[in-house]
Amino acid sequence: MIQRAAAALFEISDEAREETITFIEAVAGDSTTEVPDLAAAFGEWCWLVYTRHGEVVEVLDAGCAR
Repeated sequence: MIQRAAAALFEISDEAREETITFIEAVAGDSTTEVPDLAAAFGEWCWLVYTRHGEVVEVLDAGCAR
């Protein structure tokens, strides 16, 4: 599963990859915000849908409109 996720990140543009990784880092670093079953982060062009299980962040969807 980790290999598939890593491969997916390298199939997108550098800008989209940077924005997606920034989302993941921000979500993973924010342990104080309570997250409902589903949460989302949006940027200028990209988005990340995720949920949290304790200290584990599960990315359910990530995409970019570029």
